[in-house]
Amino acid sequence: MTERECDHYDEYDERKRRRVIWALLGLIVVAAFVVFLVWAILHPHGPRFVLQDVTINDFNVSQPNYLTSNLQVTLSSRNPNDKIGIFYDRLDIYASYRNQEVTIARLLPTTYQGHLEVTVWSPVLIGTAVSVSPYLSPALEEDLMAGLVLLNIKIDGWVRWKVGSWVSGGYRLHVNCPAYINVPRQLVGGAGPAMKYQLVQRCAVDV
Repeated sequence: MTERECDHYDEYDERKRRRVIWALLGLIVVAAFVVFLVWAILHPHGPRFVLQDVTINDFNVSQPNYLTSNLQVTLSSRNPNDKIGIFYDRLDIYASYRNQEVTIARLLPTTYQGHLEVTVWSPVLIGTAVSVSPYLSPALEEDLMAGLVLLNIKIDGWVRWKVGSWVSGGYRLHVNCPAYINVPRQLVGGAGPAMKYQLVQRCAVDV
């Protein structure tokens, strides 16, 4: 084979490779456009969380700067989409006081939520002798003396959207449910019956 023929075949192979590359790029662009179009038409809405009630079993601050708490919360989540399902992946729920976590994070079960479905969880949140930051102790004591404490029930996790057989990647989920709790004096000392509060408080959701 002459040198000219070799150059001709090299140019042919190069053109062929370029056509394959451009064809692949075209397929990727078309696929991305189709996904974007479906996404734009369906326009998924984030789930809606409601804090239904809180039961305080223990709220003990008998030790200085240490808080022991035991509470059960009931939350519901509704999927507002009529054509999109939601996967809930690794949801951690915990209680916080003035942005400080005061219970151990509890892992909620992985859940799939169909169109317009409602899911209810009732986890027990426990924190034993949790150290409260010194600058928060006076505020906590004042709240307890007044008998009204603002706790925030928070959820951190991931969600995925499902349209037909297609499932999206993971999206970060943050849920914040404020709960104003009337804590009776006898419960503060670690004694007394459990107290249940019906709240039906809508939560802030960020996806």
